[in-house]
Formats: sequence, C-alpha cells, structure tokens
Amino acid sequence: VQLQASGGGLVQAGGSLRLSCAASGSTLDYYGIGWFRQVPGKEREGISCISSSDGSTHYADSVKGRFTISRENAKNTVSMQMNSLKPEDTAVYYCATSPDCGYDYDHWGQGTLVTVSS
Repeated sequence: VQLQASGGGLVQAGGSLRLSCAASGSTLDYYGIGWFRQVPGKEREGISCISSSDGSTHYADSVKGRFTISRENAKNTVSMQMNSLKPEDTAVYYCATSPDCGYDYDHWGQGTLVTVSS
C-alpha cells in the first residue's frame, strides 16, 4: 500500500485544517491508520488512530477534543479534522498503516506540513 498525506498549510491559531491520507494499492479498510507528527529535533508523536477491527478511535491527550479521525471509504481515504489549532500543533504530519491500533506501523506516507501562526 502506498500512502499520500495532504491538506497541510498555514493557518492562524484557532483555525482548522483537514488532513487526508489517501491510499493506492490496497483498501484502507483492512488497516489501522495512525496519524503522527514530528517537529525537527523532537521525537515523533502518535496523535490518533482508527481501528481496523471495530472502528474505534484513539487520541493523544494533546489533541483530544480538537482532532477527529475518520474513514472515507468511498475515497479510500482516512481524514483527520483539526480544529482549534494552536501554535504548538505546528509540525510535519504523517499517516501510517498497521494491522490495528497498538501494533507496529509498517507503511508510511510522506509528510504534510502544518504551520499554525500565533
């Protein structure tokens, strides 16, 4: 499976963005999909996951209540709606597949940059 993340950009604090993770070569229904972010010089942070087995969603405390991950099966895409963005959300965002949430991630898309200005 090949993944393509998109939707990043520049937004003011308090604004919203919607990231998409589009797949080719396989159906995303079969995979748990996670979103991660990384700031240069810092460790990669896992921020959300949607389960392949029961559709449950999981969030890091840093984004809980502000970000929502969802599947768009007709588009073979997983999206993440990001609301109430903060400057500390600035990072490169990546999506990845795993057998399910909590398992190792094995296919990664290229990142998309999100910049939140204060």
